[in-house]
Amino acid sequence: KVATGPEVGQIMRTFTAGLGVQCGYCHEAGNYASDSNPKKDIARHMIAMTQTINGNFESKLRVSCYTCHRGEPEPKTAPEPKPAP
Repeated sequence: KVATGPEVGQIMRTFTAGLGVQCGYCHEAGNYASDSNPKKDIARHMIAMTQTINGNFESKLRVSCYTCHRGEPEPKTAPEPKPAP
């Protein structure tokens, strides 16, 4: 079953903001229901991961796409080095 409705649009906008990408990054143009893009499957795994983490905090939102991605397609794994004094 494919989810539809205004709430899906709102959720998708949080994904695009968190990763700094447009819909075509994960979806096939003109066929959003298609699973042909492997990035869509990766996104599903990441969504499940964040749901699991957030589920450990009494349903409070603690992590989101932005927590690691910071508006970039590749997650940030470490802070940027600070310049030497």
